[in-house]
Amino acid sequence: MMGRPHNHLQQSLRIGAFLMMKPWMLLLLLTCISCTWPTQAEFFTSIGQMTDLVYAEKDLVRSLKEYIKEEESKLSKIKSWAEKMEAVTSKSTSDPEGYLAHPVNAYKLVKRLNTEWLELENLVLQDTTNGFIANLTIQRQFFPTEEDETGAAKALMRLQDTYKLDPETISKGVLPGTKYRSSLTVDDCFGMGKTAYNDGDYYHTVLWMQQALKQHEEGEESSITKAEILDYLSYAVFQLGDLRRAMELTRRLVSLDSTHERAGSNLRYFEKLLEKERMATLLNETSTRTEPVMQGGVYERPPDYLPERDIYEGLCRGEGVKMTPRRQKRLFCRYHDGNRNPHLLIAPFKEEDEWDSPHIVRYYDVMSDEEIEKIKELAKPRLARATVRDPKTGVLTVASYRVSKSSWLEEYDDPIVAKVNHRMQHITGLTVKTAELLQVANYGLGGQYEPHFDFSRRPFDNTLKTEGNRLATFLNYKDEPDAFKRLGTGNRVATFLNYMSDVEAGGATVFPDFGAAIWPKKGTAVFWYNLFRSGEGDYRTRHAACPVLVGCKWVSNKWFHERGNEFLRPCGRTEVD
Repeated sequence: MMGRPHNHLQQSLRIGAFLMMKPWMLLLLLTCISCTWPTQAEFFTSIGQMTDLVYAEKDLVRSLKEYIKEEESKLSKIKSWAEKMEAVTSKSTSDPEGYLAHPVNAYKLVKRLNTEWLELENLVLQDTTNGFIANLTIQRQFFPTEEDETGAAKALMRLQDTYKLDPETISKGVLPGTKYRSSLTVDDCFGMGKTAYNDGDYYHTVLWMQQALKQHEEGEESSITKAEILDYLSYAVFQLGDLRRAMELTRRLVSLDSTHERAGSNLRYFEKLLEKERMATLLNETSTRTEPVMQGGVYERPPDYLPERDIYEGLCRGEGVKMTPRRQKRLFCRYHDGNRNPHLLIAPFKEEDEWDSPHIVRYYDVMSDEEIEKIKELAKPRLARATVRDPKTGVLTVASYRVSKSSWLEEYDDPIVAKVNHRMQHITGLTVKTAELLQVANYGLGGQYEPHFDFSRRPFDNTLKTEGNRLATFLNYKDEPDAFKRLGTGNRVATFLNYMSDVEAGGATVFPDFGAAIWPKKGTAVFWYNLFRSGEGDYRTRHAACPVLVGCKWVSNKWFHERGNEFLRPCGRTEVD
């Protein structure tokens, strides 16, 4: 369990001092703060940083209760909200990472701070006192944004797709390995559907509007009307090509609200389309409209940009792993002394084969709990949204297929960093002198990194096979510039990946090309070569970090480069040695 961050305590003391000032001084200070304090965003990409929001929400509850004491007779509605939030925050602050490990809790925390607290502010302004509004205004400088709420909603949808969860399962919060139970209301489900709708994602719009409608019809209280749900649902169903069902839903909408102009107009339009189809049938003409495919009463998920999507997501669920009995017999455990490295002779590491070809190994007890906590402590204040290199321009940019925050640690940051770096050097037999800095990453709500290569691809090679996944690789990367040319250290020859946390569900490292799935174990590390001894890229090492379903995933990694390792890992006799 993590303690309350020192920097947040300092922030709370500053807030207390501000609240004791006279109103005109407070207004002046708030104006300065709004101009100078940076607005934080993308909280949803790091569970580790989202724990700060838990404490911020707790502070808001405390401030709100003080305000209630002054006007309790007039503000019973606000008092009820405070009590509700106090119940939530007392649970969340007792174990922030454990609480936020449940993705529904993480989504609702972002949603509360972005939407519901601001709605409350408008209510308080009707009859305000300086204390609560000043606290809320200051805290709001660090609140999640609309981008965070949208990102959190899309993360839940990503988990829904990857792990084949129906909306009701997520809505009820029935997820494996969770310590906390949390559910979504009608309003929450409607918000999920509306996020998908605004993104042109009618597949998820239908799923979540159907769930909102179901919970509404079961009698759950809601500020959203059934007509509002049917309005979105009927149009999304039409966009998926199900004209007859769109008509049925629109008729239900008109029966609830006969004055609904758009519903009446849509109904007349749908009837014309159906009449046109009927006439085409009578004239034996072929219809240009195709009926949507449904499986078990659910519309088929539309294809996307990732050709190996099904293989990748199957591996994330533990399906399609190609670990045959014959392959299993070729995997062994042993003690590893780094080819009689003096540092490892007395205390060799336990090494376990995870895969035979390409060879992937796992090392045990690579980092102690104390080292892990120190690395996390160093990294957390520097965490920033992880970026990817655009294959066309070579420019670093954020991308929806990589949802995490990362930071880079140098050896002079702390002796622990140097110690961990040298340990990786002893284990691998490769030099860290030309390696990249230690990268630390924390995955957020539904955090993932879709299939990618760690090494830089060369221009297209005519001898490269082009069926299946290889064609996708060529199409995506044939124009990619040499990403590491400016470093002068060659390509990334190997990857050393430290798992710094256990993950209750999801979060595996998978290799779609050959069907391997490696699950996080705190204190262990996995290692593989990205390049053959010839320097050619091993395209089989295309891998992915699966979305975290439940838990808080921390990793660190070291990328070793070619330069300096020419004699430590000499060339082989063939191109693929």
